[in-house]
Amino acid sequence: MAEQTFAVAIGSDHAGYPLKEKIKAHLLELGYFVKDFGTCNEERCDYPLYGEAVGKAVASGEYGRGILVCGTGVGISIAANKVHGVRAVCCSEPYSALLSRQHNDSNILAMGARVVGDGLAFMIVDAWLLGKYEGGRHQNRLDQIAHIEATETENTEFFM
Repeated sequence: MAEQTFAVAIGSDHAGYPLKEKIKAHLLELGYFVKDFGTCNEERCDYPLYGEAVGKAVASGEYGRGILVCGTGVGISIAANKVHGVRAVCCSEPYSALLSRQHNDSNILAMGARVVGDGLAFMIVDAWLLGKYEGGRHQNRLDQIAHIEATETENTEFFM
C-alpha cells in the first residue's frame, strides 16, 4: 500500500473520464487526498484544459503529484508539459512509471484509457506512487532539463 505523503491532482478529458473515476476511487482507498480538476462527464471536451489545470496545480506545489487520463495519454501529457516545472510522463506499463519517478522525478503521470485496462492502470499508478527519486547521477540530467526550461522563454529567435 502506498504511503500518503502528498495530495494528488487528477484530471481527464471525456475519453479518460471513466478510468479517471476508477483511479480516483483507488487513490481514495489508499488514503490519498484527491482533487479532481475535471472533466465531470463523458461529453466531448478538450484535453489541454485539464492538462494545464493539473499541471499548474502540481507546479505550484499545492499538489505533490498529478495524474491525467485521455484516450492515449499522449495529448494530455504534452499539454501538461507546457507548464513550467512539470515533468509529465505517459506510461502504459508499471516499469516505465517506476523508473520515471526514480530517474526523472516525474511529477505527473498520464495514461491512455484506450490503451490500458483498469487493473493495469492501478498497477501503473501504484508503481509510480511508490517510486522515490534517487538523485545522484540523475540530478545532473534534471538540472540540464531545468536549464533548458529556464532559457526556453529567453530565446525568441527560432532557426529553421
